[in-house]
Amino acid sequence: MSNLTTLQSLIAGRWIGQHGAQTLRSAIDGSALCRTHEERPDFAEAVEFGRRRGIPALMALDFQQRAARLKALGLYLNERKEQLYALSRHSGATRADSWIDIEGGSGTLFAYAGIGTRELPSGNVVHEGPAMPLGKQGLFAGTHILVPRGGLAVHINAFNFPIWGMLEKFAPSFLAGMPCIVKPATATSYLTEAAVRLMHESGLLPEGSLQLVIGGTGDLLDRLQGQDVVTFTGSADTAAKLRVNANLVRHSVPFNAEADSLNCAILAPEITPDDPEFDLFVKEVAREMTIKAGQKCTAIRRAIVPAKHIDAVAERLRERLAKVVIGDPAIDGVKMGALASHAQQADVAARVETLLAGSELLFGARDGFAPQGEGVAEGAFFAPTLLRARDPHAEGGAHDIEAFGPVSTLMAYDDIDEAIALAARGKGSLVASLVTRDPAVAAYVVPRAAALHGRLHILDRESAAESTGHGSPLPMLKHGGPGRAGGGEELGGLRAVKHYLQRTAVQGSPTMLAAVTGEYVRGAKLIETEVHPFRRWFDELQVGESLLTHRRTVTEADIVNFGCLSGDHFYMHFDELAAKESQFGKRIAHGYFVLSAAAGLFVSPAPGPVLANYGLDTLRFINPVGIGDTIQARLTCKRKIDQGKKSAKGEPQGVVAWDVEVTNQNGELVASYDILTLVLKRPA
Repeated sequence: MSNLTTLQSLIAGRWIGQHGAQTLRSAIDGSALCRTHEERPDFAEAVEFGRRRGIPALMALDFQQRAARLKALGLYLNERKEQLYALSRHSGATRADSWIDIEGGSGTLFAYAGIGTRELPSGNVVHEGPAMPLGKQGLFAGTHILVPRGGLAVHINAFNFPIWGMLEKFAPSFLAGMPCIVKPATATSYLTEAAVRLMHESGLLPEGSLQLVIGGTGDLLDRLQGQDVVTFTGSADTAAKLRVNANLVRHSVPFNAEADSLNCAILAPEITPDDPEFDLFVKEVAREMTIKAGQKCTAIRRAIVPAKHIDAVAERLRERLAKVVIGDPAIDGVKMGALASHAQQADVAARVETLLAGSELLFGARDGFAPQGEGVAEGAFFAPTLLRARDPHAEGGAHDIEAFGPVSTLMAYDDIDEAIALAARGKGSLVASLVTRDPAVAAYVVPRAAALHGRLHILDRESAAESTGHGSPLPMLKHGGPGRAGGGEELGGLRAVKHYLQRTAVQGSPTMLAAVTGEYVRGAKLIETEVHPFRRWFDELQVGESLLTHRRTVTEADIVNFGCLSGDHFYMHFDELAAKESQFGKRIAHGYFVLSAAAGLFVSPAPGPVLANYGLDTLRFINPVGIGDTIQARLTCKRKIDQGKKSAKGEPQGVVAWDVEVTNQNGELVASYDILTLVLKRPA
């Protein structure tokens, strides 16, 4: 045993831990894998290093640059994934299970890299506008900004997804500019350590942006401040203990919990055993029981089915579970591996015994449970176990007790309202599935169930071809849930990044707001020069640089010609009598003619730095334009984003958003919008 590798913590830029402590064993055959380290990390040093080195290093980059690092990091891990797959087998995971953890983790890095590139600015200030006038003369306005919190993110993770669980929290934290201190669950910390070693070796992480704790958290939480954030994934009981830490309460440190919950799936009453949806339901329940050996915070613990079909559901589930090959994931054909540890095996067994007090065993170890492979008798295997609640309304049971393994309980209902009530007995969950073929049923159930579930998955024959399944949280959608599920939110696209940012209201003159946000605010001082803004290279163009165009009077011929060209002969443009009876009292020009005419006013037609217009945002037609009205446009550089991209010819370019105001002869706004363009940088 003295030859076993000792896992190490990454603290203050160096790996610590020479003396072995707890031995971690393979879930497959019980053999010793490695040991945790005996030395206790100096958490005062870790926190100080994160503040002194990590925060400045991350703030030296902007959102776009950090997004680029996430993408590069995802590629780096993918190139070295096989060494992680080899190690993951010892956690009891099959190749498919490990794919969720390993490539799902790198996929999350890619997802947040894309979110950052598309939705965040250059710089470290997000303008959460638009700015709103607070005075009658337009001299005083207010808006909101989001900025990095200037603190540390402490992530305490569960054992079931040692890589994805870390990266789902790390990605939005890193993008938001917060250094992370990661504490994985000890049982599978060898996988987290392997991934962190790769990340550290990549050279892509700014100094101090990621630290790793193997073992306990000691007094770490007692050293945090109000700018810091704690996120936790694990049991509801542990979450309840951590969130009342006196120091966290004293400093109002945000605490986000994603706790194991008693998720459910409802088979709608109109589904019969002959419908495709019936088999989809059975397949989904069986899959959630056996993927990761049921060790998922999103797994289906309660299968709620019409009483008239419960025997048919039970029979088809037994048939499907009987075909699942269990054993060493290295053996071809094995579809389900072991639980992550022997301690987990004992815990699941104890909880199943408790559940059996109010349930009938429909399928379990008695039904041919025989794991395949050498040494598996010493492994942490557990048979898929299907129960049926004798009284689905009884206190306790599967509404309160979770066996965190391949265990699910069938519950019968008589009508859909009873099904909704049974789902609610879970007291808050991460996800619930509704299997139905009737849109009216979905429209009835979802609003009534939504308050107690973080995500609702509607499955039918149409969505089945592309559905990612009940138990798959996605980076762009919220992951979290109310009540027992922890009350927090992880993932969720830009929402997750904002969790690690500070929202602040800012008031001042439009000029001051523009200076703070790095984005033109209407009413701010303009920069007007002899050079057309479209003639400026990306790196030369200034936010606030503006052009007031010459004027154009709209004629009847304009309306007729545009109608013939576009095919739009709506009565408001052509029917004099009907138009007079409308709220406008006259014929008006097409809104899209106004856009086209405005473009004709402000476009610089000769070849230049502006490559292409690729979209409009915030388009509004404010006031009608009639025959004889004269329009004028103001084009102003609103925002510049340097995504580090190049044109098809390899020429560096950036994105410029232009604010456009189109007014009439009375100075009234008739159209308002943003134009998005690609603009070349000055050639070297």
